[in-house]
Amino acid sequence: MNQRSRLSTLFSLVVFAFSLVTGSAWADEVRVMNSGGFAAAYTALAPKFEAATGHHLVIIWGPSMGVSPEAIPNRLARGESADVVIMVGYALTELIKQGKAIADSKVELAGSRIGMAVKSGSAKPDISTVAAFKATLLTARSVAYSDSASGVYIENELFKKMGIESELKPKAHKIQKTPVASLVAAGEYELGFQQVSEILPVPGVDFVAKIPEEVQSVTLYSAGIPVGAPHPEAGKALIRFLASPDARAEIIKSGLDPLN
Repeated sequence: MNQRSRLSTLFSLVVFAFSLVTGSAWADEVRVMNSGGFAAAYTALAPKFEAATGHHLVIIWGPSMGVSPEAIPNRLARGESADVVIMVGYALTELIKQGKAIADSKVELAGSRIGMAVKSGSAKPDISTVAAFKATLLTARSVAYSDSASGVYIENELFKKMGIESELKPKAHKIQKTPVASLVAAGEYELGFQQVSEILPVPGVDFVAKIPEEVQSVTLYSAGIPVGAPHPEAGKALIRFLASPDARAEIIKSGLDPLN
């Protein structure tokens, strides 16, 4: 082999080695902790991000709050690793206050409204006005709501605001971990209340409507980077993508409200 050939071969090997190094540096395994409200949008958008960047996303599901071991704050408290958390905005703010998430990494992704579900094929009660909604709640045999943001609002504020807290107490049930709509589909509860984006993907239920705007609570979903994230730059890239105009159509399709 002459000198020129040896140099050419050496150059090729160097280029190949460099490609391996840079490939491993840029194609990361990104761990994402995600709460249910943003689940449908994320599921649709994740493959597009992977195809565009080469990163591999690993999903860990859990509520934004609550006492269950799967809740995102409880996972982080146990030392579980994540590069991105997607959760209710005020719950993420609390993680920032606790020093568990980076303050300037927080980005708001979408708004989410509360909706009502009934078992498929059942009559859809009228909740088009506050008066009709109140009557529907009072005549229902049973009511279920989640232990996350929508359920916290329903239990602590909505029933009081509507003046029916005592009437609803015996038949209203907070559901932990299990999607409320799935229990409505199974016939365990007559009415189910949850974020619209969490109702739409569940088979066996019919989405009735969003609750009236006068008593509605809009939950903001946000994303951020936990302190000590193994791949913060890849995490930031994912967040930028989820907040970009390219994600808007899937966010709307999922039942969420895009932010301007």
